[in-house]
Amino acid sequence: MLAMSTLNFETECREIHGSWGQLNRLARALANRTRHERQQIRETYKSIYGDDLVNRLKDAAAAGISPKLCAALSMWMTEQHERDAVVVREALDDQKGDTNYNALVEIFVGRKSSHILLIKQAYYRRFWRQLDQDIINIEPPNPYQKILVALVASHKAHHEDVSQHIAKADARRLYETGEGSSGPIEEAVVLEILSKRSIPQLKLTFSCYKHIYGHEYTESPKTRNYGELENAMKMVVQCIYNPPDYFAAVLYANMKGCISDEGAVRRVMVSRAEVDMDEIKREFKKKHGMELRDAICDNIPSGDYRDFLVALTVSKSNESA
Repeated sequence: MLAMSTLNFETECREIHGSWGQLNRLARALANRTRHERQQIRETYKSIYGDDLVNRLKDAAAAGISPKLCAALSMWMTEQHERDAVVVREALDDQKGDTNYNALVEIFVGRKSSHILLIKQAYYRRFWRQLDQDIINIEPPNPYQKILVALVASHKAHHEDVSQHIAKADARRLYETGEGSSGPIEEAVVLEILSKRSIPQLKLTFSCYKHIYGHEYTESPKTRNYGELENAMKMVVQCIYNPPDYFAAVLYANMKGCISDEGAVRRVMVSRAEVDMDEIKREFKKKHGMELRDAICDNIPSGDYRDFLVALTVSKSNESA
């Protein structure tokens, strides 16, 4: 088994290099490493061998060597803002020609404004493109794209403090333009609120909505035909208001093949392992009556990739998203 000392990264890197063909050993060791330790291993490996461990994993995946495991390990070894920049680019440049709005929303509502700035910088360094402009230029324009443009603006207008007064006022506006009216949701009002409020402020707004009206914003008791904007808002609000519930639903739906979002399980497991994995596991068991690790074992073929995902279900030291 690979050395687990947090002090002697050089010894561990030599063991990694010497047992490169045994990726299962590498996966078991790295799954238990903190973000700081992983970066130390990556830097030490490069200083010894002049080669980036992440690039080696990507090359192995491209060559067909345990591609799913190598892709997951390379994500796990990459700094979060760099990883997010790649996920965003892949979401915008989907090989099937469809923008992956789920992946984009997860990042824009699940990251602090300071982190979004790092993502934009990494995106430009890597792809020589402006992230904001690429979001604006999504074709054809649709409710998800408009909401994403609003969320981009919300990060620019970020304020650390949240206001109960503003949250209550916004909740009432959302009610009056939604289930409190006989017509469809007023798009302009919704987009204005999304663009002018920080994510913490929006979370408080949806909490106030439940307190005032007795149910979630996405759970209107009225029978109505939801349009594209309502459906998009339902997904966005769930991701903002209750991330563990949202991610538990994403994992279940993808493992059961209910929706097609290639890479979603890997993306969620890697990105949330150090954020709220315990909460996701609780929500998963509450909603689906089984442990997340058992669902992974039941729905993903046996092998090193499955073992790595199972290892990620073990709580890591929580870090800010």
